[in-house]
Amino acid sequence: MVGGLLLGAHDPDSGDLVYIGDVGTGMSTAERARLQTQLEPLARTQHPFTDDPPPADIRGARWVDPVLVGNVLYRQVTRNGGRLRHTAWRGLRDDKAARDVTAPLPRSQIEAAPPAPDTPTETAALAQGSPEPPTSSGTKITVQAGARQLTLSNLDKPLYPDGFTKGEVIHYISHIAPVLLPHLAGRPITVIRFPDGVGGEQFFEKNVPRGAPDWLPTVTLPSTSSRSRHGARGEPIEYPLFEELAALVWAANMATLEIHVPQYTVDVGPPPARRPPDRLVFDLDPGPGTSIVDCCRVAERLQHALADDGLTAFATTSGSKGLQLYCAIDTADPTAPSAYAKRLAQRLARETPDRVTAVMTKAQRTGRVFIDWSQNNPAKTTITPYSLRGRDQPTVATPVTWAEIQACSRPDRLVFTADDVLERVAEHGDLFAGLCATRAPLPTD
Repeated sequence: MVGGLLLGAHDPDSGDLVYIGDVGTGMSTAERARLQTQLEPLARTQHPFTDDPPPADIRGARWVDPVLVGNVLYRQVTRNGGRLRHTAWRGLRDDKAARDVTAPLPRSQIEAAPPAPDTPTETAALAQGSPEPPTSSGTKITVQAGARQLTLSNLDKPLYPDGFTKGEVIHYISHIAPVLLPHLAGRPITVIRFPDGVGGEQFFEKNVPRGAPDWLPTVTLPSTSSRSRHGARGEPIEYPLFEELAALVWAANMATLEIHVPQYTVDVGPPPARRPPDRLVFDLDPGPGTSIVDCCRVAERLQHALADDGLTAFATTSGSKGLQLYCAIDTADPTAPSAYAKRLAQRLARETPDRVTAVMTKAQRTGRVFIDWSQNNPAKTTITPYSLRGRDQPTVATPVTWAEIQACSRPDRLVFTADDVLERVAEHGDLFAGLCATRAPLPTD
């Protein structure tokens, strides 16, 4: 059965056939069968594009002659590569020749007003088996996730107001897994689920839910909160551990959008226990009247202060409004990271009280960046790099370079969606990959 279509169109200047992305959403079972019947006689051994498409996009593709033309709805054309994003199939058309199909331009390159987001764009359907988000049209489907088979459902259900579906969430989490999983290894997982999508009721979930697969590893730890789910201090919590692709896909099928972790790993025992913290984190939250641009300026100051103490800072957007800085540390004292972070935050606040605050009180935050040092408390968790956020768009907590922070002059420069992040990882790899290699003793004074 056709899983999706790889798309091509002609460069309006050179006439070359260029790859412009893929589509799989919006196809019924009957439509997939019809497409397969029409595509099979067009089979060829090599792709027809002028330049090679990204290897990750064409794994498992079956090539056909580029003669069929289709209507595809899209919401975005990427600045780099001219790829269509958030696509939906609207069927073949026979009133236009493939040679007349030209590639759409990103908004930044269009001088006149761009077409409305729901305007169909004609694109040539080129191949079967593209790594497009799975779709189900309300039925259940079985997929292979690593070594395991999983049953997925309701994949066409929108989880974001812009129409980003559960299938697209699973598509993102599957492709980002190689860089996401190392940052989750050994850490107890807390998730936020959105069964009815963003805007509906959400669930902050620590305990493994009923019906979790028996292969999912867990660890039971005493609660660090003053009041647990049933009101008794220290009631044990059975946390899930996400160690493989199947765990991420299972969670996404449960409408998990956000993945949060603490700054420590666990020893699963027996007996299970928390290890000392191995990461230090600063969460920079812009108050009213400020933005992520102001967070960047504070981040630069923090980077220099941490370097003076022998620590190397790595930066990531929060996927919401702010920035986070991480350092890999060695310490035997679970309370030491929070104490150190508080001292450093208070120092920056004393130096520039009109721009920085280390106090959580909302009245103190207008016009200032709040340096949240409390995320280092063992009871707290922080959104993990590469996690989606439950916002109006499928934005992601995205690792960024210090050059990007230094150059940031507009908030939109550091806003990245799921599709943007997959492109960034394909180009740059994991910008957090070197974090562990920079581990250094946490200063004690």
